[in-house]
Amino acid sequence: MRSAGLPHPVLRTLGQVWLWPALAMLCVGGYELGTPELWRDEVTTWTVATRSPGDLLGLLRHTDASNGAYYLLMHVWTSVFGDSAIALRLPSVLAMAGAAAFVALTARRLFGGRVAAISGGLLFTAVPQISRYAQEARSYAVVTCAVAAATWFLLRALERPTPRRWAPYCVAMAVAGTGHLIAFATLAGQSAVVLLHLWRTGGAVARRLLRQYPSAVLVAALPVVPVVVLGSRQSGRQLGWVGTPAFDQLRHFGEPLFGSAGVFHTFVLLGLLALVAPGHRLPSLQLLLLAVLPVVAVWLVSQGSTSYFVDRYLLFTVPAWAALAGGAVQTVHSTVAAAARRSRTPRQVRAAGAVLAVGLIAVPAVVALPTQSLVRYPGSHSMSRAPYRAAAALISAGYRPGDGLATPLGDQGWAMVGDGVSYYLPKGVRPYPVFVDRSAVQARDLFPTTCPQAVACLGPGQRVWLVVLGNTADPLTVVPADQARALRARYGPPERVTPLGGMTLALLDGATH
Repeated sequence: MRSAGLPHPVLRTLGQVWLWPALAMLCVGGYELGTPELWRDEVTTWTVATRSPGDLLGLLRHTDASNGAYYLLMHVWTSVFGDSAIALRLPSVLAMAGAAAFVALTARRLFGGRVAAISGGLLFTAVPQISRYAQEARSYAVVTCAVAAATWFLLRALERPTPRRWAPYCVAMAVAGTGHLIAFATLAGQSAVVLLHLWRTGGAVARRLLRQYPSAVLVAALPVVPVVVLGSRQSGRQLGWVGTPAFDQLRHFGEPLFGSAGVFHTFVLLGLLALVAPGHRLPSLQLLLLAVLPVVAVWLVSQGSTSYFVDRYLLFTVPAWAALAGGAVQTVHSTVAAAARRSRTPRQVRAAGAVLAVGLIAVPAVVALPTQSLVRYPGSHSMSRAPYRAAAALISAGYRPGDGLATPLGDQGWAMVGDGVSYYLPKGVRPYPVFVDRSAVQARDLFPTTCPQAVACLGPGQRVWLVVLGNTADPLTVVPADQARALRARYGPPERVTPLGGMTLALLDGATH
């Protein structure tokens, strides 16, 4: 029986500071979740996660090992919940809701108030790129949640450094590192926070921390070592497209990271407000170190042979910015509360303070609204460069059993056109692949291999659907020469040429040739 005087468990849960930001993130992340078309990276997640465990592990030995833990997670998830666009993206929504909860807990621990906690969590949900990657079937949301959790667990461990408190920190950091290696750059900010804590405490506690923190990092890194070994061998292929970042990219890193220059500048102003407020300077400095130092570390490392400076890779730093902004709202609230205690009209002063605090949360949300809508239209993820769904709809409408499908291969395989179109085709519509020597599964790769003799791989069909990148009136002019000759000789000129905005679809019919 529940003890007299204790609140009902439901009421206790409703009173938790992490709950409302988490619910808000679920609503924001879930809104129009299935509307944006899968883009090539999400198609990659689908193709890998739906392979057998043996085929999946065989792929990771050759490529994309850095995403291996996420693929294994999604393999289990899709086995249970299916592979619809909503099902593929739902783990990211849940992870971002978890990140919002940990932002609230971190702000509460550092600034000591419910206002900071709830404000920080709600401000986190207002960031457009947080919404964008809450709706993406990739590992970025999971990593963001893991780093946000690791921050909170680290702060708890610094207050009372016991093995029981270091254990969840190790788990969170291991999840972050195996989810995306770049997330370990958060150690740059964490180490600075630990050093700051050592400088302030000293004595036996400092000596204990000097042993325990490096040990915890080493334990967390153990599961990441295989990913590092495999990933280092594959980095050229996986990251060769990323250029060395200029200093100007470092100066303006916040605009792509937040998805809106206006939103980022609003967060910076709130951060400055928290930093200058008496009594909140130390926690604000800690959060600033966690937000900025990992970005600087990745930029410095990216000056070497391999660059990692991509905005979505640094998404895990946004929770620190949000908690810092929550501290600014707490500062305003505390100042107004103090003024109310001295005032002859405390009720009016408190009401004005509440309006001001709500305004500080509302301003970034309002500034973000235009960008929030931009991340939810059908082509928002692919920016209409790969309209798989439109091509699939046209193929499905005109499909005949025995049709073939020719899509970009070789050095254009990165566009994932064949898999992307196949994802959106109905189950009964399955044209056979043209010019494919081995499927991606057979090749233990992300992409199929191209047939060395094009004419030998045309297949038996009388018709072939041809998809090429770019808008063109004659798609045979943009395919490899040997494939163009084979198609033209068997089928003649293409029919029903349809530019789709980033791709062109055509039908080649041998019966009319």
